Amino acid sequence: MLDLDQLRTFVAIAECGSFTRAAETVHKTQSAVSMQMRRLEERIGRPIFVRDGRMSRLTENGERLLHYARRLVQLNDETLAAFDESEVSGFVRLGTPDDYADRFLPEILARFSRSNPKAEVSVVCAPTPNLFEQVAEGELDVAIVTHVQKKGRKGADVIRREPLLWVASARHAVENENPLPLALGRADCDWRRAAQAALAAANRENRLLYSSWNSTAVGAAVLAGLAVSVLPESALRSGMRVLCEADGFPKLPDCEIGVLRSWRQNTRVIEALVEHIISSLDNLSVPQAAE
Repeated sequence: MLDLDQLRTFVAIAECGSFTRAAETVHKTQSAVSMQMRRLEERIGRPIFVRDGRMSRLTENGERLLHYARRLVQLNDETLAAFDESEVSGFVRLGTPDDYADRFLPEILARFSRSNPKAEVSVVCAPTPNLFEQVAEGELDVAIVTHVQKKGRKGADVIRREPLLWVASARHAVENENPLPLALGRADCDWRRAAQAALAAANRENRLLYSSWNSTAVGAAVLAGLAVSVLPESALRSGMRVLCEADGFPKLPDCEIGVLRSWRQNTRVIEALVEHIISSLDNLSVPQAAE
């Protein structure tokens, strides 16, 4: 049988990147953590770590094991929570990009508060890359993110897919300018990369006029008729017009919205919030853009 405590420590090392930081997270000495990993490697029969300077990197077998370890630890926590009949209460930390906050949070928080009046939710708005880091560091319990799957980093569970759309002001014709002025997120924003790649493939000359993590600032540039941007369907605002292939704009990939959970704990209040997020986003209506 696999030892769940060893698997929990293993996941902590994978998330933290070192035995030292993981030992602090799981409240064990570094020697105890090392002993656990030696025993886990003996049980698996394959090496799962390789030293990379001061950091510990997963081997190919370690990457395979990590997938199962996360599932086993989460299932253990869910099983215990299922038999906890006390009223849902406590504190949960939720993160979301501000792109989603205005559109998603009113419905999610209203439903959750009505069902769990004794629970407290703390909300942090930050870009998706920051939210991944905060969940990994244990600073957030749950995050709504633009789904990204990168090697060595846990991906989110995709719960909603929407078309990513080109948008401009309904009262202006900025889309006819050459070079095309753009208002997009910062350099590592997936939507920005998708937009610039699509324009490059279509040989459409463009220039980045505004760059911000703040969706309100980007939206203001669009509504003022200063630039074109890209948004998921649910983020359309009154006064925006969708630009399509007939307008000379290439099709963009779909936007995947996911829920990212911390592996560190899975309390009933966290699970309840995740359920409300999934339910709310499943039933979300799409706003109408201008024709």
